[in-house]
Amino acid sequence: MTQNKEIEFKTFITEAEYNNLLKEFDLENNIFDQTNYYFDTPDTKLMNEKTVLRIRKKGSNYKLTKKTRAEVGADETHILINKEKADDFLANGFDASIIGIPYFVKNIAQLTTHRASTPYKDGTLFLDKSEYYGHVDYEIEYEVDDIRQGTKDFENFLDTYKITYKESIRKSKRAYDYRNK
Repeated sequence: MTQNKEIEFKTFITEAEYNNLLKEFDLENNIFDQTNYYFDTPDTKLMNEKTVLRIRKKGSNYKLTKKTRAEVGADETHILINKEKADDFLANGFDASIIGIPYFVKNIAQLTTHRASTPYKDGTLFLDKSEYYGHVDYEIEYEVDDIRQGTKDFENFLDTYKITYKESIRKSKRAYDYRNK
């Protein structure tokens, strides 16, 4: 089990802005896919507690992650799992106490992201095209270690590329809401 602190800034962008940024940063041929499978209780206790529990499939690797809000950013806990365990969890649900959550959970939604990333200033810039339940959206994520410097860099980035900030909703919530429309 590993743990880390995640500090990120996000905004929705248009498809045109996404494509322009891919070109600007020469990332058109550097896009990889990842699928997030989200878990919760039937009455969405985790969502109500502002906790995300997911299995991320990236290539042939699977990682179980618990993400909880913190005073600054989010605290993440990760466990690498194999395909067989991931398949079992997806099909049958699981006792989430293995990652510090006192509930039995089941798969509630999934979302696939086509992601490009590049170093930018003191952090990493991610350009995401996400697909879920017939819907597609685009988003920028900027991950940093220092919230003050990250705030300045992100605001400067938006200004430089003339991007209007549009508050981004968590991917887990977007996927869950679209699945249940």
